[in-house]
Amino acid sequence: MESRRWTNASQPQTLQIAVFLLYATAVFGLIFGENRIWFQAAVFELTKSSSALNLGQLLWGLTIIGSAAGGFGIANEQRWGYRIGLTAAIAPLAARLVVLVLNQISPFNADVISLMFDIALVALLLHPQSREYQRIWFK
Repeated sequence: MESRRWTNASQPQTLQIAVFLLYATAVFGLIFGENRIWFQAAVFELTKSSSALNLGQLLWGLTIIGSAAGGFGIANEQRWGYRIGLTAAIAPLAARLVVLVLNQISPFNADVISLMFDIALVALLLHPQSREYQRIWFK
């Protein structure tokens, strides 16, 4: 019988911490609306459209779902989980980068703690130990 798990202690520390951060990203996104403004602002900057708020909300919601699904997939050693988790980790950084570059704002002028966690999550997922483990063991 195949068991499903939320965490996997047999994985390298880099993946274990990434799973916890993916879950935390999803929870904080739901509770506090973390990164929602960045998605809305990025879509508005790119489209200059009034529907930017709706599309930004959709992208933000997909990122929350992707974070939770990615964490669960990584914990269960699924290749799709790694891909979704990596995409969900990169999306907020990309949205933030679009807004900051197009408005010529320093990244240190807005929400530095959230920026550090976003960068740490991507770094953990792209770490050579994580990539090697998922390449060998994930299905």
